[in-house]
Amino acid sequence: MSLIKFNNKNRLFPWNNASLKDFLSTDAFFNDDFLSEDGLMPAMNVKEHENDFEIEFAAPGFSKEDFEVSIEDNVLHVVGEKKQEHEDKDNNYMRREFNYTVFKRSMTLPQTADLEAEVKAGYKKGILNLRIGKLKTTKMTPKKVIEVM
Repeated sequence: MSLIKFNNKNRLFPWNNASLKDFLSTDAFFNDDFLSEDGLMPAMNVKEHENDFEIEFAAPGFSKEDFEVSIEDNVLHVVGEKKQEHEDKDNNYMRREFNYTVFKRSMTLPQTADLEAEVKAGYKKGILNLRIGKLKTTKMTPKKVIEVM
């Protein structure tokens, strides 16, 4: 008996079952940010500083008017939507082009985020930068160990 090397050619499923693939590709469970192949999903960096959180989105080609940023129920929602239309008319022809780009990202904010404070937002050189303040916490007292007798 000889062994045959298994090679799935980097596929999610090694078998070729079209109905199973169709089922999984249309299932709502697989339609989230991490598994989506359609649309634009900008890269995101989250940094924690001493007094605030800094969140960056890479969204080149947009303008600051193209963004909608909101916080609802401790969830940060960022939507970018850009529309472009171009029309050329000449003697015997007409050309009309349009482009529509949209993305949506949401993330749950940490419990230490101050949702009542002003959120600072800026857009420069293709990067959307958000700064969300932290709650002012009192200095923690060191842990006290109590000996049981």
